[in-house]
Amino acid sequence: MTKTRRLFGTDGIRGTANQDPMTVEIAQKLGQASGLRFIQGTHRHSVLLGKDTRLSGYMIECALVSGFLSAGMDVTLVGPMPTPAIAMLTRSLRADLGVMISASHNPYGDNGIKLFGPDGFKLSDEVEAEIEETMRSDLSGRLAAPDQIGRASRLNDAAGRYIESAKSSFPRGLRLDGLRIVIDCANGAAYRVAPTALWELGAEVIRIGCDPDGININEGCGSTRPEALCSAVTRHRADIGIALDGDADRVLIADEKGRLVDGDQILALIARSWIRQGRLAGRQIVATVMSNMGLERFLSEQGLELVRTAVGDRYVVEKMRELGANLGGEQSGHMLLSDFATTGDGLVAALQVLAVLVEEGRPASEVCRMFTPYPQLLRNVRFAGRSPLLDPAIAEARRAAEARLGTRGRLVLRESGTEPLIRVMVEAQDEQLVREVVDDMCAAITAVQMMA
Repeated sequence: MTKTRRLFGTDGIRGTANQDPMTVEIAQKLGQASGLRFIQGTHRHSVLLGKDTRLSGYMIECALVSGFLSAGMDVTLVGPMPTPAIAMLTRSLRADLGVMISASHNPYGDNGIKLFGPDGFKLSDEVEAEIEETMRSDLSGRLAAPDQIGRASRLNDAAGRYIESAKSSFPRGLRLDGLRIVIDCANGAAYRVAPTALWELGAEVIRIGCDPDGININEGCGSTRPEALCSAVTRHRADIGIALDGDADRVLIADEKGRLVDGDQILALIARSWIRQGRLAGRQIVATVMSNMGLERFLSEQGLELVRTAVGDRYVVEKMRELGANLGGEQSGHMLLSDFATTGDGLVAALQVLAVLVEEGRPASEVCRMFTPYPQLLRNVRFAGRSPLLDPAIAEARRAAEARLGTRGRLVLRESGTEPLIRVMVEAQDEQLVREVVDDMCAAITAVQMMA
């Protein structure tokens, strides 16, 4: 019988803090079940545990620690650190499991738990289903004996280790001397490490979104609210701006004119740079169904194929591993550079962009504009209860929309994996057509909701 996942979504377990499923009880049970799943052999087993800057992180951290310790696992605490740092340190320290407490780009009231295997990659759907099944079972006879209960300790040099790892991705011999860079850390997990790495490489660093207080993560800042970055770049006459999200696995760029550069442009820039360096593996770049058709056309002109996946960086990583590709990403700013990281790493991706800026000696407005995107519009429709996408009326509206677009554009309808939202994305060369199709689809979804 196939095991099912009910707690885990596209990026771990996520929800409102102190409400199901993001409760102390579930977190403790998750620690016990995942600890038991990864205890294999007679050596002392360990889990590396990090978090972002949300107030609820303390609560969930304590619950997870008690669960892991009771399963017989030692716990190494690193405090606020980016998600890619947890993935890197899990491998580097030969931990059996890595855990990141974060709801990424969500507001502070939400939180989440992401799990990484000893190889630094996110767990497969199958392993997550096994853990859920264990959580639903009686664990009383499987927990550690009194003399086998785990111990907790803190790794004091975790930040320094990650900073050095990130800096090693920057081309040897290059420096950021003379560059004025605005870094927006979304009051999140990278608020210390990202500015430090840029400063150590020689940049003049202007920090915003680097004063977390537990409830201001992603609030009016970071990659989900890049207006603050764009404004700061022009105000400080900076050469470039970098915006990370709450757990720093996403990045967006602002050029010196304060204009935003999205993940598709960043992906195109890195692809062209790596082709010239001879470091691009194969002729395929992996992205999701949300990436712009302009990116696809640009890559085709470079002799490269764009391979699309479902939305979610885990699916991009899976396809990259299947194809042997070393570059993939999402329009939202997840950049997967498997030569350097096993998960999205906003800082490392930004360093690749900065390397091109230094090498070419041209302004960011010229370097970062790789192609003209097709007009694209994304709109979210919130829903309650049953997903509207299951209604026959939506299927009919979708067929009508796709008929209007024909071969001139694309429609993507999907349910968010982290929030009760239906995401409607349309792109085509005709901007008026794009707006009309989005309006019609959103109206159809709203009508179904009103009739429910």
